Amino acid sequence: MDLNDWRSLVTVISFASFLGILAWAWSRKQQQGFNDAAQLPFMGEDAGQSNIGGTNE
Repeated sequence: MDLNDWRSLVTVISFASFLGILAWAWSRKQQQGFNDAAQLPFMGEDAGQSNIGGTNE
């Protein structure tokens, strides 16, 4: 195999990986998790934080 064959193989593998990620991102099983993550900036300050410092404020 010469260099051009390797380049073609890497291109095909990269495109297949891209299509796999695209299918995963648009799958219905992931929709609820993505919707929850999209709402995180709009939740209150205490919604996603735990008591990291150990104080009860």
